[in-house]
Amino acid sequence: MSRFDWLSELLARCEDEHVLVRHGSATRLALVHLLDIDHEDWGRFAEVAQQQGCRWVALWADQIDADDFNIDVCFEYHGDYLVVRAPLAIRQPVLPSHTPWFPAANRPERHLQDMFGIAFSDHPDSRRWTRHQAWPEGQYPLRRDFPAGGEPTDDTPPDSAYPFFQAQGAGVYEIPVGPVHAGIIEPGHFRFQAVGETVLNLEERLGYVHKGIEKTAEGRDAAAAARLAGRVSGDSTVAHSWAACMAMERAARIGVPARALALRAVLAERERVANHLGDIGAICNDVGFAFALYQFSRLREDWQRLNRTVFGHRLLMDRVIPGGVAADIDAAQVDELLRQHSTLQAELDELIPMLDDNPSLEDRLLGTGVLTTETAAQLGVVGYVGKASGIDYDLRRDHAYAPYHRLQVESPLYHDGDVASRLKVRADEIGHALNLMEQLLSGLPDGETHIDWQAPASNAEGLGLVEGWRGEILCYVRFGEAGRVARFFPRDPSWLNWPALEQLIHGNIVPDFPVCNKSVNGSYSGHDL
Repeated sequence: MSRFDWLSELLARCEDEHVLVRHGSATRLALVHLLDIDHEDWGRFAEVAQQQGCRWVALWADQIDADDFNIDVCFEYHGDYLVVRAPLAIRQPVLPSHTPWFPAANRPERHLQDMFGIAFSDHPDSRRWTRHQAWPEGQYPLRRDFPAGGEPTDDTPPDSAYPFFQAQGAGVYEIPVGPVHAGIIEPGHFRFQAVGETVLNLEERLGYVHKGIEKTAEGRDAAAAARLAGRVSGDSTVAHSWAACMAMERAARIGVPARALALRAVLAERERVANHLGDIGAICNDVGFAFALYQFSRLREDWQRLNRTVFGHRLLMDRVIPGGVAADIDAAQVDELLRQHSTLQAELDELIPMLDDNPSLEDRLLGTGVLTTETAAQLGVVGYVGKASGIDYDLRRDHAYAPYHRLQVESPLYHDGDVASRLKVRADEIGHALNLMEQLLSGLPDGETHIDWQAPASNAEGLGLVEGWRGEILCYVRFGEAGRVARFFPRDPSWLNWPALEQLIHGNIVPDFPVCNKSVNGSYSGHDL
């Protein structure tokens, strides 16, 4: 039974073929519904969804012919997902905004404005978001008439006229940070207003590494689309590839062998562990505790070296493929992985208490960068950012997909919402991931690791949902003729988590921005499609 009971009258219009996904465990049936509505009901639907406690998940558009778009928005409610679709004429591409009801819709709607030329009539912020100055006004890269290679000029004009928020008052000054940073990281701009050392306001400006992922995917076959998905955000290559393959496999209506699904989960959990190890060390280093950086970096390096030995790639790139996985493991490799689990757990049993009992570290992390549960819920944050602020949601447990539907999935939860809590969630998730991998490897099914790909019918579509190490990843795929991708949309957790940084920094001191930023660790690349 779907938990969208408040939508029973609308869902009664959904024929069985509108249930895109139906899966789950013996105790929980997870559903993904597709509901067609008129574009005139678009704004009212968001209002009702907000009143009923839905979480806003993602927004995308698809030009289906020369005259029309399909506009899709996805909501989540107690582990069930609802994709709401409305047709929109290209000659009058205007819709009511969801932002007044769901702040998470702000930047995705501006992305559609820049990429498709779709206007949102009551949007509170009409400034460009994705385009910067890379193409002229009136050109929209995701429309069919825009060439894949664009129309590049010798020089892109500077985006110096972007109207940042201005704070006024005695003693208020402005600090611009980035987009080029001192460290070896991707570009993003942060504009502060502060009084003394206290931050009054922070505004982000992203999009500097926009790669054209959505346009580049058009016309690719399934294998090439999976490789592209693995490069949306390189530190989440397994999770993005899995979400894309899940979407394509659902569109093609093919089943993945049980052994391949188990190996996908092992890869995803190893990706989770590697990134959490790196983040814990980096968070500590940002407040001067270099010992932790050295130790956790060492552990991460050992972890990734075994990735290469067993799976063929340090970051596990291109290991997930349509229909399964690219490589199998034997019994000796299983034993090697299990030995590393024991070694890592023993190291963490010594290191984590050192972090918990360090007064100077606690002084910098406790109470720093607090994101309240109320604000976290309003923003719709996911992953460790949400779990540290009382948002108890994990796809592996609450929308259980194979093979997690047969596993006991633990998910940490804290309510203080500070940097210390975001670090604790990461530490706990490492332990939980090790436990999951023990379950997976000790009961690894026999059988094939992949099946032959079968090209789906024209206009077949699928939705992939995976719990990456940053949180929920969504991927939508629609196929065109000859099994080629017609529309590919990946939504990284960073789209939902980046805005939280602007809120949790209020009232903190400027020197605490680096550790607050690292505790959120949004992906620039995952956001800048």
